[in-house]
Amino acid sequence: MANAQRKTNWFAIGVSIAVVVVLVALGGFVVFLNNQATGPGTAPSSNSSFDAKTGGISFGEGKEKVDVFVDFQCPACKSFEESFGPALEKAADDGKITLTYHPIAILDRFSQGTEYSSRSAGAAVCVASTQPDKYLAFSKALFASQPAENTPGLKNEQIASIAKEAGADKVESCIMDETYKKFGASQASENGIKGTPTVKLNGKELNLQDDADFKKLTDLVG
Repeated sequence: MANAQRKTNWFAIGVSIAVVVVLVALGGFVVFLNNQATGPGTAPSSNSSFDAKTGGISFGEGKEKVDVFVDFQCPACKSFEESFGPALEKAADDGKITLTYHPIAILDRFSQGTEYSSRSAGAAVCVASTQPDKYLAFSKALFASQPAENTPGLKNEQIASIAKEAGADKVESCIMDETYKKFGASQASENGIKGTPTVKLNGKELNLQDDADFKKLTDLVG
């Protein structure tokens, strides 16, 4: 009986170990799936204008560094671009500033499950990493076609068509395949951005509701 009991105990211990191993394996698999879902996905390639580490595409070589974080679903971003975009670009052309745009996604919840913010940000990365000289034209066209919040947003075919019309004729498959959708979606958290538009001057975030900070921005483009 003692031997039988001993065997039964070892059997129970063996079963317990097997169960623990399975649970650990399942836990690891769940973590893997979660990382796959929330990770940056396929990494784009850097070029002379686009930095894949920061997700920013730069224009000009001025001393003052201006970083602008935008979501193409964001109405305030569209208004900001219409009000300040041309002046910021001119300041960059004139050598006053280095202007860096960061396409990010924080408003997917307003596109009825189609993740338009992430898809449009990913499309912008397609252009920035492949045909950076067409980025500004594409960005302006994308804002001009901005869908209303709480609608499905533009389809990938429409985004690709906008890119082609803007001169970015080498990115259709990248946009259609949503190659950089996850990368675009990850950039808000990667850069600690909680709202758009966000503007940083020499690495310090400006409060555009504050008169002093707002003047810092207008002085750059005045």
